[in-house]
Amino acid sequence: MNVSLFKCLLVLLVIWEMTWKAIAMWKSARRSQKTWFVCIVIFNTAGILPIVYLLLNRKKPGVVQV
Repeated sequence: MNVSLFKCLLVLLVIWEMTWKAIAMWKSARRSQKTWFVCIVIFNTAGILPIVYLLLNRKKPGVVQV
């Protein structure tokens, strides 16, 4: 693997992580879920933890969230 390919993959991974992290942090902050917010801030999991959070806390049809 040459250096330019490595740099490109690294940049894509950083963009992937930052996008998912930003979405999950926004939603956890809006829902006052401090534990999730702190975990998402601390752990860099290549987008896995934010995706898990979003899947576990997505809106369900017919359910009103406060």
